[in-house]
Amino acid sequence: MGKPITFSIIGGGGFRAQYFLRIAQALPDQFCVSGMVIRDESKGRAMEDLWQVTTYRTLDQLLVNEQPDFVVLSVNASAAIDYMLQLAEREIPVLTETPPAPNLDGLLQLHDKLTRQGARIQIAEQYQFHPIQEARHKIITSGQLGNVNQVTVSISHLYHAVSLIRKMLGVRFEEVSIKGMRFESDWVAGPNRSGPPTEDKLIKSERDLAWLDFGGKLGIYDFTKDQHRSWTRSNHLCVRGERGEIFDNRISIQDPSCTQIQMELKRINKGEYENAEGYFLKGIMAGERWVYENPYIPARLYDDEIAIAVCLKKMAVYAKGGPGFYGLPEASQDHYIGMLIEQAIRSGETVVSIRQPWADNE
Repeated sequence: MGKPITFSIIGGGGFRAQYFLRIAQALPDQFCVSGMVIRDESKGRAMEDLWQVTTYRTLDQLLVNEQPDFVVLSVNASAAIDYMLQLAEREIPVLTETPPAPNLDGLLQLHDKLTRQGARIQIAEQYQFHPIQEARHKIITSGQLGNVNQVTVSISHLYHAVSLIRKMLGVRFEEVSIKGMRFESDWVAGPNRSGPPTEDKLIKSERDLAWLDFGGKLGIYDFTKDQHRSWTRSNHLCVRGERGEIFDNRISIQDPSCTQIQMELKRINKGEYENAEGYFLKGIMAGERWVYENPYIPARLYDDEIAIAVCLKKMAVYAKGGPGFYGLPEASQDHYIGMLIEQAIRSGETVVSIRQPWADNE
């Protein structure tokens, strides 16, 4: 094994920063956190005690003492812009959270001041690298579904969902026409970012739906706030092509000989029943074929952490001059379309996208 990928983290107050720390702790031979910037001294000391990592109060202090392969930004979108500009001046590669800016003006500023200037920045959009999404995409790229022309995503909100819609459809920066609506009803309050529910009560549920017409390809967005954490609502993804569909974990295909084929996407875990190999996801099978194999066996990571670890690995390759995997143009397009979805829902009118400057950099 070579030396581990080293990265520094700016920010530590959010739950996402702890993902990166847990991954490094679970895979010390592959990843190493080379210092963190946490402005509040008491919070910094607490993180040092909890994670055994050195913290600094400023970016300058960090860079004097550490030599990371790249820097991870885990701060809010408004603060991230300033850090990206500072790191670009020092020619340090950056992996930042999504969305990369809070609004369209911010996205255009990033394009003008960073992308056009050749800054080395990628975005940690992990949903595309979840094991189940990797497995579904493997089926799509196999050609078994034929040309894919429809996808329904009911998994996460706005830019996360849009990134999956575009990836599954194979859409880049094409124009999109969007219609949206919101339906309100009551549902029981469940888990949220703060944790499990503490009392039994009914609250208002807002279900947002949008129809994204890319011209010959359709994306359907369907999301209820906190759905992805809910104990009473399921996530859902459907991909439809000329020859078949993936409906959550079920694959249905009619092949050229007019034979019906049905398969299930089946997760294979170790450590269950009498198996003593450890507890981890080995991979996902479709019929007799592996369509996803976990690259981080035997670490005990859950799917979101596996996906973020993939982002870190790809970022290390990019930082050394390799290909990008989800840059500012892609992230900006997904956030832009997400904002248009919100506009369509609020206004009740059809909203049509405008080609943005970042599309010309791809």
